Amino acid sequence: MDKRHFLSALAVAGALPSMAAAAPKALRGPALLTVTGAIGKPNRGPFDPVTDQMMYKQKLKFDKAYAFDFAALDALPAVSIKPMLEYDRKQHTLSGPLLLDVLKAAGAPLEGTAKLTLRAVDGYAVTMTVAQAHLQRFIVATKMDGAPMALGGLGPLWAIYEPERIPEMANRAVQDRFGACPWALYHIDVQA
Repeated sequence: MDKRHFLSALAVAGALPSMAAAAPKALRGPALLTVTGAIGKPNRGPFDPVTDQMMYKQKLKFDKAYAFDFAALDALPAVSIKPMLEYDRKQHTLSGPLLLDVLKAAGAPLEGTAKLTLRAVDGYAVTMTVAQAHLQRFIVATKMDGAPMALGGLGPLWAIYEPERIPEMANRAVQDRFGACPWALYHIDVQA
């Protein structure tokens, strides 16, 4: 048996990992969230100043990234939180994956000292440590009160936590609880 037929036979028999399994999972829709920096599982190439116009205008650059579409985020285990929001002072149910689960999917370091910069489409950015994201149990909300959030509102993604569960935040006025919660989140940069 020649080498080519031998390798083909092994692949058919399952003795070799399939190329499809080794390749990054293709997105089924447009990318909503891009994670860059210290990641170990990129699924897209480097920054492109033509196709990454918003990132270009916000002076971002990267050599590799992990992009999530809605289906990829929705496939991660979801959790629900019920914070009182500053906009109407009512409790709402927000659901989506934990921020740390999103980072884990991208192969980011989950050590407490790693720094995260979360950026919204309007350029608003906050920096926190992985430890803070863990302690405050941040989620990447994809739904509010059971419905997907629209761009132009608070979505389609919102990095948020439940301040009522954090004593130091619960004691603050409601309008002072969400400074670290960019709505219309589209980019996370990870620095180890």
